[in-house]
Formats: sequence, C-alpha cells, structure tokens
Amino acid sequence: MIFILVLATSVYAIDQLRRLNAITRSVLETDNRILDYEAKLADTLLEEIRYERKFLITHDDTLYDQFLLFKNDFEQYLEEANFIADSRVTPLLKMVKEYHQSYQDLFNKELQYVRADQSYPEAQYKQDKAKAQDGIMAELEKVRVYGQQSTYNKVKRLDETGAKARQVTILVTAMALIFIVAVSLLMTRSITHPIAVLKNKTREIARGNFGGDLNLSSPPEIAELAGAFNLMCQKLRDLDKMKSDFFSSMSHELRTPLASIKEGTGLLLEGLGGPITEKQQKLLTILAEESSRLIDLVNSLLDLSKMEAGMMTYHFDRASLAPLIQKAMTEIGPLVEAKRINLQAEIEELPPLKLDGERMLQALRNLIGNAVKFTPERGRIIVSARHSNGGVEVAVTDTGPGIPTENLANIFDKYQQGSRVDSYRTKGTGLGLAIVKHIITSHGGRVWAESKAGDGSTFTFVLSA
Repeated sequence: MIFILVLATSVYAIDQLRRLNAITRSVLETDNRILDYEAKLADTLLEEIRYERKFLITHDDTLYDQFLLFKNDFEQYLEEANFIADSRVTPLLKMVKEYHQSYQDLFNKELQYVRADQSYPEAQYKQDKAKAQDGIMAELEKVRVYGQQSTYNKVKRLDETGAKARQVTILVTAMALIFIVAVSLLMTRSITHPIAVLKNKTREIARGNFGGDLNLSSPPEIAELAGAFNLMCQKLRDLDKMKSDFFSSMSHELRTPLASIKEGTGLLLEGLGGPITEKQQKLLTILAEESSRLIDLVNSLLDLSKMEAGMMTYHFDRASLAPLIQKAMTEIGPLVEAKRINLQAEIEELPPLKLDGERMLQALRNLIGNAVKFTPERGRIIVSARHSNGGVEVAVTDTGPGIPTENLANIFDKYQQGSRVDSYRTKGTGLGLAIVKHIITSHGGRVWAESKAGDGSTFTFVLSA
C-alpha cells in the first residue's frame, strides 16, 4: 500500500512539475524577453529621434550615420521580437513597424529638402513625425502592459498549481503516515520489551557489572544480539580479571625490586659495603637517580592505568585548595632553590570544595613540577587561585620556552610533552599532564593550556564549588 501511494504521488508530482516547468519556461523565454525587447525598442527609438533632431540642426553627416545605426538596431530588435511573439503581441508589433516606416519616410523626404537646401513646411513635417513617434510609443506601451499581465497570469497559475499539488501531497502523506503508524505499533510491541532489557543490561555493563546472561528468544534478530551481548560480557569478565592480575603483578614485580635496588644503592653510597672510589660513587649516584625515576614511572603508569580503567578510588571531602597549593609549593622548594627560580603564590580566600585531597595534591605537584622542570634558571613561576563563577580557578604560569600552538591540542595526552626549544628539553615520561586531566575530570572540572613558542605557558583548571 505504501509503495502504491508513493508511486501515485510520484506520477502526480512529475505531471505537476512538467506543467510548472512549461509555465516557467514560457515566462522566461517569451514574456520576459518581450518586455526586454520592448525596453530596447523604446530606448533605440529615443536615440533615433535625438540624432535626427541634432542632424537637422547641424547638418553633420556623423550624426546622420549615428541615426542610421540606431535605425538598423530598431529594425533588428523588431524582427527578433516578432520571432518569439505570440498571437496577441504580433499585431501590436506590426503596428509598431508601420508607424516606424511612416516616421522613416517622413524623415527621408525631409532629408531630400535639406540636402537640396530647399525650403519646406518644417513645422508640418515635425508634427507628422511626432504623430508617428507617439504611435510607436503607444503600441510599445501596449506590448509592455500585455507582457506584464501575461507574466502575472502565469505566476498566478504557478501558485494555484503549487497549492493543488501541496494539498494532494499532504493528503497522500497523511494516509501513508496513518498506515505506517498502525504497522509500527504492531511491530514495536514485539520489540520494545527485549530492547528495554538490553538497555538495562547495557547500563549494568557501564557500571562494571558483567554478570548475568540475557535470555531473549524473540524476535530472532534480538535473540542473536542477546547472544553477542552474553559473549561480550564473558570477554569483559575475563579482561577485568586479567587487568586486576596485571595491576597486582606490576605492583609486586616492578615496584618491590626497584625499591630494593634503590635502597641497596643508598646503602653502598653510605659506605656500608666498604669504601668506594670516586668513580664508583658517581656510578652509584646515577644508579640511584635512575632507580628513583623508574619507580616514579611505574607509579605513574599504575595510577594512569587505574584511572583509564575506572578503578581509581577517590575519597571526597569538603576542603579548601589553598593548603594543598601551599604544600605542593613547599615540597618543590629544593628544586626551585637549586634553579634559583622565583616561585610566587597569588591566592585569594577560596570556598571549600568537594575533593580528594591526596589526588588533588598529586595534580598540583604535577602542574607545578612541570612548570619548574621547563623553566630556565632565574625564571619565574606564578601559582594563582581565585573565585570563578561560583567555583575556583587555579593557574600555573611559567616563563619557560612555551609550547607551539599546534601541540596544545594533544598536550594532555599520555606520552606527549609538546615540542619545546632544544636548549630546554628535559627528560620526562609524558604522563604527568595526562594524570592531571584524569584527576580534574574526575572532580567534575576541566583543564587546559595556553601558550606559544618562546612566550611561556599557563596551565589552568577550574573546579565547581
């Protein structure tokens, strides 16, 4: 039934479009062109009259040549207009031609008198030419009025045809919609319940609950989808177990040996294993520093993996950011003094926020530490905190080498540090800012960077109260 309705509507629409196209073509190819030729004929006639009068006054042959030029143009336009004119316009153009010929004959006779330098009834000739010219203009006015009226009538027909087509289309569309709604109600009764069950199961999966298989048998397509869901849940359960085992293995197999290596290196440096040479001390110092860096890397990897897997536990309490900012700045103090950096704090009185103090302190350490890392000696870092739209805005601004604009979009992706000036290139894991983004996002905030190469950087995050 829908197919028949659509087919009938299409046939009707094609027929109406054909009619609309014919009317439109008639307006464009006949009426508009007739109006255009009417304007050209009127303008050309006025030019003929102008040059004819100038010639009769000055007897200048150049003006006569111009007169002949516009006379030829008038005749050409008249011939072209006759070619496209319909039966109503043709008699009018015929009268125009007769009046124009009369005007030309009068002028030619007058020209003979002028050439022979003979006297003639100039006023009578002028009066007769004026009658012929007025006749031409009157007939052209009739052509213009007819063209405008014809265009109006055709546009009106277009509107009536379009209105009729709209009514038929609305009627057919209403019938099709009624039929489609009736069929849809019958079909959805057997689909909505299984879809609702699938929706609830999807929400459980989003919350991390992968247990409980679906048992849906109808319709067959839904049953097949339920089977795919059950297989997906089994794979997710296996993956979740593998992930937990991986975290446990990483924690035990990497952090513990590295801690032992660091502790053993420290004991050797203290001389507990006997006297060491200066060269050995240098090597052990390097070993201790690299062990610390590996431990930090492992801890960052574990933290980031937990955050990405949604397994990081947060303990939210109402607290102020100001003490956490001061603590992070105090902890970074030795490195700031070693590089003789001017570290300043501009902290307003801040409202308490709902936050995890330890994780927020981690984010602040990473932001301030990142600024210290990439700020040259005797540089300056400003840590500011202020009210912002009912929340708190914290910004860390440095005078480092800056980050090119094209790298700002991915600066918070893991393993990304942005392209910096080589003289300030510093070792790093590229995980600090990724961890910052996860922590701030988990607190319902947002973080971004503003910078350009050679002009320092500003890292800002906003939390709601």
